[in-house]
Amino acid sequence: MDPLFEDGVNVIVLLIVAVKVLVVFGFLLISVMLLIWAERKVLSDMQNRIGPDRAGPWGILQTVADGIKLFFKEDLLPEKADRRVFRLAPYLAAVPAFTTFAVVPVGGTISIAGRKTYLQLADPPIGILFLLAMSSIAVYGVMLAGWSSGSKYPLLGSVRASAQMVSYEAALSLSVAAAVLVSGSLSTHDIVKAQAGGLLNWHAATLGLVPFVVFVIAATAEMNRPPFDLVEAEQELVGGFHTEYSAIRFALFFLAEFMNTITMSAIAVTLFLGGPSAPFAFLPELPVVWFLLKLVLFLFAYIWVRATLPRLRYDQLMDLGWKRLIPISLFWLLLVGSHRVGQAAGWNAFVVVGGGMAVFLLGWWLLGSAMRVGAMRVDGEGDDAGDDDIEAHTPLAPSSARPAGLGSAG
Repeated sequence: MDPLFEDGVNVIVLLIVAVKVLVVFGFLLISVMLLIWAERKVLSDMQNRIGPDRAGPWGILQTVADGIKLFFKEDLLPEKADRRVFRLAPYLAAVPAFTTFAVVPVGGTISIAGRKTYLQLADPPIGILFLLAMSSIAVYGVMLAGWSSGSKYPLLGSVRASAQMVSYEAALSLSVAAAVLVSGSLSTHDIVKAQAGGLLNWHAATLGLVPFVVFVIAATAEMNRPPFDLVEAEQELVGGFHTEYSAIRFALFFLAEFMNTITMSAIAVTLFLGGPSAPFAFLPELPVVWFLLKLVLFLFAYIWVRATLPRLRYDQLMDLGWKRLIPISLFWLLLVGSHRVGQAAGWNAFVVVGGGMAVFLLGWWLLGSAMRVGAMRVDGEGDDAGDDDIEAHTPLAPSSARPAGLGSAG
């Protein structure tokens, strides 16, 4: 017998892990179904419509009906598509959405078969690095789906996706680094433990709102949610990167999109809102309840934003990512780092924070001035070049051919 399983303890551990995998996967699938239904109903209420109301009570089974329909539809394969990559791409988009949720602590400690375990699928010591790696891998599914379709519109959508996700990945990583710097650990369980004690200990309060807001905006762009859904701009690109997909493969992209929404909301709750901890010490300790409540509030906010804000132009999307979010998150990370160094050295906290804020505001002003000067210079050069080009390529008619009254006298 394999010595790894001699005492049977490791068999129990493997069974516990298998049960947790099934529970998390089932939770995500049910959550996706409820989120799609809730988004349809809330959007319809905000737009003074009824929404789905036929399949099941209040239309709650409409998502199940849509899934069954997609499952039994014909799976099309374009003639010019790269067959292997075309079939593999949906799984590259869906798998990272599930694996990212593995490092999210949903509750405290429970006992299964006499062994204590966290209400968390896995707690690796490098959980944050795993999170960032999975969010980076997700773009491959979108990019390969558009490239392998053999059509111009999916390719344009996939190129937009890669540029957009790369642009906002830096801001997202810098905001996550601020939370890691304060908690002193890459483990999501330790990050939640560092926020125990109530609302004032949450990273959204101790770090200031800047990293939290930057993370939410960058995560929204990473997930291609409105108002950053240029990847699937129906008015411009038919349907974006998944135009050529149908049946179950299209359903996988649909599943990945909404599963990413749930996963990134759970990550934001874990990093900045205390995870499953209660907001006040006098409230009862109900970890799972508090986690689900925070998660539902986040998801409702995403639906509200979709119903409220129009889609950004592509140049606005890039300007926000490169010229706004990255400088803000970088300056704020330096400010947090200087505050931590000052605390360790016994410096006056007021002097450290005040000096850091002064440097932050000065850097922001210099950056804004540089961007304005650069924009004016580019606009001026463009105008001059345009005038020179017009003058060089617009010959004047000879004086004998000019209409009367336009030349000199005589």
